[in-house]
Amino acid sequence: MPIIEGTVIRLTVEKLPSGGVNKPVWLWWSGTGATTQDVDRCWQSFLRRFDLEHIFRLLKQTLGWTRPRLRDSAAADRWTWLVLAAHARLRLSRPLARDLRRPWERPAEPNRLTPARGFRNLRAKTGTPASAPKPTRPGPGRPLGSKNRRPAVRYEVGRVLARGEAYGRPAHHKKGTKARRIS
Repeated sequence: MPIIEGTVIRLTVEKLPSGGVNKPVWLWWSGTGATTQDVDRCWQSFLRRFDLEHIFRLLKQTLGWTRPRLRDSAAADRWTWLVLAAHARLRLSRPLARDLRRPWERPAEPNRLTPARGFRNLRAKTGTPASAPKPTRPGPGRPLGSKNRRPAVRYEVGRVLARGEAYGRPAHHKKGTKARRIS
């Protein structure tokens, strides 16, 4: 294994708000010769990781970032931009969520509201750029019992093995084959 130089930082907390046990936290930074500003930036970045984890949780669970199974990478990019636009709209509509609290909760300060608070209720309060849907009947579709002659195009992910060659599915994963038990 190669030797990688770096800086080890030990974080200790004088007192925890919960009154729990103060265990030291060890951080590793790939830079050498760290200054006081570098150490401060490292431990502050470590603390900010919780904000990043919660924003990804919001994007995935509440706004459905990973929900669709998109076949094209361009469609995935468009979906990501759409989810980010929805998040920006939620951040801008925080004043509307001020009164959306559960009966047992105290009113929160306006600048302390989370973007996911009352998401379903916010949609009813805010306008939409779309017009009302036209009443219509569904189209005829494919006749019953007929096969789909044009299956959807699937694009390869482009995985490359460490040897530099393209990834190929194992023989027992290909269509029309069964896995064999070897005893």
